[in-house]
This record gives sequence, C-alpha cells and structure tokens, in this order.
Amino acid sequence: MSLDLTKQALLASYETYGGINHLDGANLPSEESVNRLASDLMHVLFPGFFEQSSVTKQNIGSVIARRLEEISIRLVTEIEKCLRFARDPKPDVHAREFTDLILSRLPAVRAIIQTDVTAAYHGDPAARSVEEIILAYPCVLVISLQRIAHEMYQLGVPLLPRMLTEYAHERTGADIHPGAQIGPHFFIDHCTGVVIGETTRIGAQVKIYQGVTLGAKSFEVDAAGDPIKGVKRHPDVDDHVTIYAHATILGGDTRIGAHSIVGASVWILKSIPANSIAHYNGENLIVRPRRKKEASVVTAADLRDGADWVI
Repeated sequence: MSLDLTKQALLASYETYGGINHLDGANLPSEESVNRLASDLMHVLFPGFFEQSSVTKQNIGSVIARRLEEISIRLVTEIEKCLRFARDPKPDVHAREFTDLILSRLPAVRAIIQTDVTAAYHGDPAARSVEEIILAYPCVLVISLQRIAHEMYQLGVPLLPRMLTEYAHERTGADIHPGAQIGPHFFIDHCTGVVIGETTRIGAQVKIYQGVTLGAKSFEVDAAGDPIKGVKRHPDVDDHVTIYAHATILGGDTRIGAHSIVGASVWILKSIPANSIAHYNGENLIVRPRRKKEASVVTAADLRDGADWVI
C-alpha cells in the first residue's frame, strides 16, 4: 500500500472511530513537558543530588529560584491545558491559582518526604547512607512524585496528576494512583510491581515489599454497565503494618489493623484485626494474633466457594 493510500485509510478511520480521536479539541498536556516537570520537582525536593554542578549554601538561593521559575512556567502552561480540556470557565486564571497553591505546599510535602527517606534508611539493613537511598532507591522517586500529584489531585487538577505518577511508574515499576492517601514514614522495598489504587488509605510507618497489590475487589456499575466513579473500592492499611512480597489485598471495606503483618503471596478479601499475622499454611490462610497461640483458619474451600469467614 502506498503512503497516500495509507493516509487516506487513516483519515477514513478518524471519521469512523469516535472516542480515540482528539481533533479540534483543546491542546492536551505534553508528555515531554510533564516528564521534565517531574525531573525539575525532584531537583527542588533534593537539592544537590541530581545537579550537573555543585550546589553550595552560597548559591542554593539562586539555584532554587531558577528551578522554581521554570517549574512555575511549566505548571501554569500544562495545568491551563488540562483545565481547557475539562472546560474550566477561566483556565488561565485558575491555572495560576493552582500553580501558586501547589508551589506553596512544596515545603510541607518535602517535610513528609524526609520521613519516607528515613523510613527507607532504617527499614533496609543494606542501606549504607541516606545519600544512597535518595540516589538509588526507586521508592524515593515514586513516593515523592505521588505526594506532589496527590496535592494536585485534591485541588481537582485533571490529567496532570495521573501523568506525573505514570512517569514514576515507568521509571520504577510501581503504580501508585495520585488519589491514594499515604501517611508519613512510608517505605516500599524494591518497588517493582507494586499497585496502590485510588481510594487506598495508608497510615503511618507502613512498609510494603515488591509485587504488593492494594486493589479493588469489584466495581459498582451504573444502569449502562459502566463503573461508578468515586466509590471507595480499595483497602485501608493502618499504622505500623508490614506487607510482604506479592500479597494481594482487595476491597473498599477491607482493613488491615495496626501493627499487623501480612505474609508473602497472601490473598486477603476481608479485614484483619490489629496485632495480627496473616500467612499461608499449605492451602489454608492462617490469621493469628502476633503474641497468642489462638488462630483462625480459612480453608482453601472457603476461598474457592466465597464463603464468609470471621476472624
């Protein structure tokens, strides 16, 4: 097929298939620009770590001023595109307002991120320094950008928060929705394959390992069969919980109680009380108190048949 015939066939497909064209619409945010924004934000959060030249106490003011100016210009531009896409009545005005709010929150976000770095350092005996954590641990990138994206998400900025977290997803293999609420001192060891859904709530001092999924059990649908948006569908994880590799925890009414431990590859659809350990013994899921001998057993048949079980 010649290039002209290919062009004509593509033009015909644009007329035929709706929903996957964006013709004559508002200019969408640039992926390249958003990726640059993510990189610039990391420079501001961790000055001196990702620079080509040395940053000193004498020049830090000018370095940050330049970065903030670049970030501000880029944020206004990309947020305005997002708001025009969403048919905001005053996209230029609101883009500036959102940008000012987001930038004003960076010091507070940075204070929380410092707790995440500390959690990683104390949570991994292989870590030799905080500098190693910031430079080489993927959790720093994905958690830091998620925390900034969460601020945008709370403000109601469309498109951009998800694009920021997707940049981190591509870089780290961890997919954390910007809507997820995450407390301080959060550590993801190894990062790869972690999925944390939009309505997840995570408390303070939580540690999870690679391959963990905090996901939805099912979706509520409307009369047309489409998923209903904004419904609580992902689990809650309380303070001081550890979740080991490849555990799957599903459901908006599922809660992992404080000071609990979830073992590797465990599949959980119901809440676990505080101070519990959940692990497999053969095909059976065992949930027991951390300091007592009593245990509740969920058999493989229970899991297959979907029978209710109570701890």
